Amino acid sequence: MNEPMHWRIWPWMRLRETNVRQVVLDTETTGLEVRQGHRIIEIGCVEIVDRKLTGRHYHQYVRPERAIDQGALEVHGITEEFLADKPVFARIADEFLAFIDGAELVIHNAPFDMGFLNAELARLDRPVLPMDRAVDTLMIARRKFPGAQANLDALCRRFEIDNSHRDLHGALVDADLLASVYIELLGGKQPGLG
Repeated sequence: MNEPMHWRIWPWMRLRETNVRQVVLDTETTGLEVRQGHRIIEIGCVEIVDRKLTGRHYHQYVRPERAIDQGALEVHGITEEFLADKPVFARIADEFLAFIDGAELVIHNAPFDMGFLNAELARLDRPVLPMDRAVDTLMIARRKFPGAQANLDALCRRFEIDNSHRDLHGALVDADLLASVYIELLGGKQPGLG
């Protein structure tokens, strides 16, 4: 990729272009370790164009074809019974890939979600998503606020974003909150000149 060096260091600077399409993405999973065969059970995506939410989103629950760890269940509350009639990843892969096509992905702790997405794609012998396609908001927050908590709840508090409706983790709810956090991390909807 032939990009200016500062874009590789500060990928959020790409927003200075016009008509930049980004997809804020979150997943919920059966457990924490993709190397232990854990799978995606929910995908939530929210579209941003030029720092503005467009109202377009993608949301899907996924039947993981494996058990959900108790620790993960306590985080998201999604049960195996609830997922029993949901499609497997193979059935939703094309629709998901079409939604994110051409977009930069904005993810909080990108290696986690990208690892799970790429494991699902690899199972289907599909090309994986390159890591340089993702902007990691966790890394941005840690750079911007060294030593401060950088989880989504802490960032919502910092930027006074109402997350009172978030009792448990949920991919679409979290993607929506992260979209607002990301815009604030970039300086807000109307950044000053210079």
